[in-house]
Amino acid sequence: MNLAPYIDHTLLKPEATPADIRRLCHEALHYGFYGVCVNSSFVALAHDTIEDAIPENSDFMCDLPKIVAVVGFPLGAASTDAKCVETVFAKEDGADEIDMVIPVGWLLAGEEEYVLHDIKEVIAAAEGLPVKVIIEAGLLDEARKVRACQLAVEAGAAFVKTCTGFAPGSATVEDVRLMAATVAGKCQVKASGGIRDRAAALALIEAGATRLGTSSGVTIVSAA
Repeated sequence: MNLAPYIDHTLLKPEATPADIRRLCHEALHYGFYGVCVNSSFVALAHDTIEDAIPENSDFMCDLPKIVAVVGFPLGAASTDAKCVETVFAKEDGADEIDMVIPVGWLLAGEEEYVLHDIKEVIAAAEGLPVKVIIEAGLLDEARKVRACQLAVEAGAAFVKTCTGFAPGSATVEDVRLMAATVAGKCQVKASGGIRDRAAALALIEAGATRLGTSSGVTIVSAA
C-alpha cells in the first residue's frame, strides 16, 4: 500500500528555519505526499517553494502537495478573532487547508457554545477551504472526545483530528476508531501525533483515518 497520498508531511517545531521548510516541501514533491503542514508564518514560503520547483511551461501533471496551515496552534487558547485573522492571512498566503485547535479549556469547562462558535467562525473565515478540527484527544475523556467530534460536525468541519503532538497523548487506534464512529461519515478523520512507523500508520488507516499528520513521512514511505 502506498501511504504517501495519506500523509501531510509536517514540520511545526518552533526552531524550524526557512531552509527546513524548503526541504520539507522538496521532500513532499519527491515522495508524493498529500500535503505539507506548517505554521502560518511559513505558508507563503511553502507556496513559493512548491510553485518554483515546477519548471515554467512544464507538462508536470502530478498533483502538487497541498499547503496545510495550523491555526491557534498548539494551545487553541487564542481568541476566536485571532484565529480568524490567522486563517484569513494563511489563505491569502496560499494555504489550501486549515488545521485549527479547539479551545480545550472551554470544552473541559462544559462551555460547548463557545467551542462551537470558535469552530464556526474559523470555518467562515476559511471561506471554503477544508478545516480540520484538532480536538487534542489526549486531554479529553471519552465523552468529551465524542462531544468535540459532534461539535465539529455541527460546525461544518471537513475533518476531526486527534492531536497537536505538543500536548500529552498521541494518535491511537482506539481514538481514531471512536472518532470515526462518532462522525459516521459526516466528516473525515486525520490522525496525528506520534506516528513514526509504517505499522502504526497502517493501523490508524485501518481504524478509520483518511489522513495522517507526521514528521516521519520519509521514514514511513521508505520502509515500504
